[in-house]
Amino acid sequence: MRHILVPEDLSAHEIEAIFAISKDLETKYTAGTRDALLPGRMLALVFEKPSLRTRVSFEAAMAHLGGSSVFLGEDAGFASSRESIADFGRVLSEYADAIVCRSKAHDTIERLAAAASVPVINGLSDYCHPCQALADIYTLKQHVGRVAGLTLAFVGDGNNVARSLAVVCGLLGMRFVLAAPKAYQFDDAFRKHLKSLLPNAEIVETTDAVAAVKGAAAVYTDVWASMGQEKERAKRLEDLKAYQVNEALMKHCPDAIFMHCLPARRGEEVTDGVIDGPQSVVVEEAANRMHVQKGLLAWLLAK
Repeated sequence: MRHILVPEDLSAHEIEAIFAISKDLETKYTAGTRDALLPGRMLALVFEKPSLRTRVSFEAAMAHLGGSSVFLGEDAGFASSRESIADFGRVLSEYADAIVCRSKAHDTIERLAAAASVPVINGLSDYCHPCQALADIYTLKQHVGRVAGLTLAFVGDGNNVARSLAVVCGLLGMRFVLAAPKAYQFDDAFRKHLKSLLPNAEIVETTDAVAAVKGAAAVYTDVWASMGQEKERAKRLEDLKAYQVNEALMKHCPDAIFMHCLPARRGEEVTDGVIDGPQSVVVEEAANRMHVQKGLLAWLLAK
């Protein structure tokens, strides 16, 4: 049994295997075939936060694979005073073959995984977003044909998505550049973790957005105030306004694709001209959440 709580729970070889399954299933899906690889299997989605892409892509993936899913929101009492997370995880494991958890705190997902007797997948936490990063790099590989040796430039807050992408890029031999003010770059603990995990990876931090995007195969951004950071919103908008991905910035990397995990705050971290422009792949990127998660579920449960 495997839990996927952080991107580094997978090796480079395993990521490539998941991508291969995802590509096979995507090709069949496009041709109108949906392989029922997981008949009778049940996926439980336990969510503390709102969701469109994560929830629907996992539900659709499980349906296409011949299984079913159940969504558990606040009414289920997860991470509340109603019952312990350990009791919740042990009982839910008797009903479901796998659990996707979207939580406010990463520690909550870790505690759930410690109690569960079925695989737990991180559907987003304040620390990382592994499924998003996998779909992002899968999308880049579709466009370029490879990923090793490419550069991904992340412009903006070094948040959960940025951390996840840094790890996946490092695992797959990509160069990752974070362009952000010093206060919004990675913290020392994460830098130390990266160095220990990926000693040979090229992971760069800079305050120069133009230098970051030059030569990049992909330019990525995310909202400047994530869920749970609403009180910091005004300060973050002021601090990060020079890091907007706009047409002027994208002129420095005319061959790059533009990526965003969505939802976007148009006019803040990205302009309409970029997110709706010819370099943008954001809708395809969102669609690939479903394809890659199908590959992940099949890899986890249908070996």
